[in-house]
Amino acid sequence: MKSPKGALDIVLRLLVAGALAIDATVHLQLAAYYQLAVPAGIGQGTLFRIEATIAILVGLYVLVRGSRPAYAAAVIVAGGGVFLVLLYRYVNVPAFGPVPAMYEPVWYFQKSLSAIAEAAGAVLALLGLLKPRPRGGHG
Repeated sequence: MKSPKGALDIVLRLLVAGALAIDATVHLQLAAYYQLAVPAGIGQGTLFRIEATIAILVGLYVLVRGSRPAYAAAVIVAGGGVFLVLLYRYVNVPAFGPVPAMYEPVWYFQKSLSAIAEAAGAVLALLGLLKPRPRGGHG
């Protein structure tokens, strides 16, 4: 039988992976609608697909390992996602290099859902990253 701490760890892993799965699903659903590219650049849809792939891989990493590096990766992916959605919502960042301008000064359901999932995932992953670990042995 799992200890309460073991059960909490499993719940935390599932919540972080679930948040990343919501993030990935929304980005994959929206990717086709955002595929306009700057000349010789990367389309926003391609960036959405890349972000979704990374979120899926990191979510699986958290599920399988639940280690500090896994939670750190989840903090970076989810935290970076919520940072970027807020940046491009409130700041008109011009295109730079191959990256298109992605300013979109509106909120809609899927965008809000993704931002909430990213924020929750980042906070939960931070909790996983900072939680005390047993010293030595298998604990």
